[in-house]
Amino acid sequence: MANHKSAKKRIRANNSKRLANRYFARTMRNALKDIRLTSEKNTAAEKLPKVTSLIDKLVKRGIIHKNKAANLKSGLAIKINNL
Repeated sequence: MANHKSAKKRIRANNSKRLANRYFARTMRNALKDIRLTSEKNTAAEKLPKVTSLIDKLVKRGIIHKNKAANLKSGLAIKINNL
């Protein structure tokens, strides 16, 4: 258990940041799943810019690594082009 006031504050801050990071990561995974399960090229192509933007925002916040984001975006583009 934390003894110092700053340590207690750090625990609270870490918890709220952890929950926010979980929310954003889950939102990204749901968006990826949605676009991957789409079988129509037009619909998937319309969703791609929104998902790409979401991935870029997660990189900016430090939730995912930039190389992982590049791999995700590349995979989505390939999948949509193959539809």
